[in-house]
Amino acid sequence: MFFTSKISRKQEIFYLFLRKFKKMIRLLFLLAAATLAGQNYRFVYEYKFRPDVASRDSLVTDYMNLDTDGKESYFYNAAKFEKDSVYAATKDSKVLSEFKNFDRNLTYTIHKTYSPKSIKFYDKFQTANLVINEEKFPVWKVQNEFKKIGDINCQKATADYRGRSWTAWFSKEYPVSDGPYKFSGLPGLVVQINDTENDHQFNLIQIKKTKNTYSFLPKSNKDISEKEFRKLWAEYRFTPDEINSMNINSKEGNMTVQLKDGYTSKISLDKVKKTKNLDAALSLILSKSKNRIERD
Repeated sequence: MFFTSKISRKQEIFYLFLRKFKKMIRLLFLLAAATLAGQNYRFVYEYKFRPDVASRDSLVTDYMNLDTDGKESYFYNAAKFEKDSVYAATKDSKVLSEFKNFDRNLTYTIHKTYSPKSIKFYDKFQTANLVINEEKFPVWKVQNEFKKIGDINCQKATADYRGRSWTAWFSKEYPVSDGPYKFSGLPGLVVQINDTENDHQFNLIQIKKTKNTYSFLPKSNKDISEKEFRKLWAEYRFTPDEINSMNINSKEGNMTVQLKDGYTSKISLDKVKKTKNLDAALSLILSKSKNRIERD
């Protein structure tokens, strides 16, 4: 025998209201997404990371831009963008030297399309422009946990991705399924994300409309697999042929070395004297840039 319980008129009205409310929320989300799709936005993230896995004090702070028009996005280093913009306009090495140098780990650009979903990773290895089609996407577990970051209401999500465990806080107030680096696929913008060891942290610090999105992808690229790319970096050894320029500042006691791939580093003259070899000093510095955001 089956028993059925009648719902009261008040309950019926409540459930009807709830269904309409859910439809209204979905409609508002779609309208907001459509509005976003018609405009170009730049989301600026503060990026803190430890390039030297052996030193917990080696925290570096840089800034990354996420440009989106609601259909696709570009994620890139803000300082590199400024340098590329000036170089495209003047190609004057003296003017370029005035701009902030960018970290060797941040020469990449990530291009995402939302439908169909794709992620392409562009980077430069020595003099070669490489592109990798990402085959793995973050698989998120949305948590029933909420907090406010600044004035933005956020919800928690977690994922294991490329050898690290990540905690993200995303917001449906910005209905774009995107975020820093390759972190996309959530029902809203990633506002904050970090790995469990806090080796890599992204924090949204600015939102602004922009007329144009990023447009400095190299025209000629070599397609390689993720495995091939990792092998290149694992076997990488510095060679003197990579040096583009060197400037010694005796007063400050250091030497500024710029490599042909755009990476610039200041090296203590004392360190060069101790190693008795500039190549060895450079190799030591470059070998410490091993705490990459992806482990596998």
